[in-house]
Amino acid sequence: MEQSIVTAVFLPIALGIIMLGMGMTLTPADFRRVAKFPKAAVIGLSSQLIILPLLGFALAGIFFDVPELAVGFILIALCPGGATSNIISHMAKADLALSISLTAISSLVTNFTIPILLNFALIKYMGEAEGVQLPLFKTFLQIFVITILPVSIGMLIKKRFSDFAKRSEKTMSIISAVFFVIILLAAILKERANIIPYFEQAGLATLLLNASSLLIGYYLGKIFSLSYRQRSAISIESGIQNGTLAITLALSPNILNNTQMAVPGAIYSLLMFITAIVVIFYFKSKNNEEISAQYKAA
Repeated sequence: MEQSIVTAVFLPIALGIIMLGMGMTLTPADFRRVAKFPKAAVIGLSSQLIILPLLGFALAGIFFDVPELAVGFILIALCPGGATSNIISHMAKADLALSISLTAISSLVTNFTIPILLNFALIKYMGEAEGVQLPLFKTFLQIFVITILPVSIGMLIKKRFSDFAKRSEKTMSIISAVFFVIILLAAILKERANIIPYFEQAGLATLLLNASSLLIGYYLGKIFSLSYRQRSAISIESGIQNGTLAITLALSPNILNNTQMAVPGAIYSLLMFITAIVVIFYFKSKNNEEISAQYKAA
């Protein structure tokens, strides 16, 4: 589970290019709408920051007898969404501005919630706290470089060169899909020797966490009468967590330094790509219908 050239170099570059393309489909008005009508953002953050951790603790207590695996599993539920959730929202035609807003806010908030709740998990399962601390500035810098900066550049391109942005939309969608497949295959190839033993240890629990959080996010939005595109975005943000962050925290010599705790994160990172394909195909057609209806109404 050590870093490779793919995860260290190619992945950040690929994500940056994809986020640039996403930015070329957005305008400042999209984000102003999220701020002006914050109900969807509040529901999405509640799903990510409250319901998902509770679900993680509950499932860990049911499925795991090995303390290290339980802590690693809970760690996944504590992590925010990442750039991958934005890519999937984009491909599924969900509310991208809402998705990016939720990623940015949850990534900052979890700098404070992860240490608190992870230490609680360590006390519960390991009998001791590690005094976990996250590098706040480094995390913000990563969010800015991989997410906020390329999206902002893309939005600027759309504003200054709107015809070019419109012509490039189909090409960027194809590039996003290609990169998504490459990232999926790279993740599988990287862990090919460990896939079967990892699945035996954490497969069922992580699949249940992934599927349950996708459903909870969607139906929570439905209960509060959000639009289909908003529900889709919240579902994806709730169900596609930052597995890379969970693995990094588990393996970091200065944080948890425990290979076994990284196993649930590794399995989750593989499974979420598989379920993401289902989600994209399921949400895309209905979201396209909603987009078409909005254009006609306008």
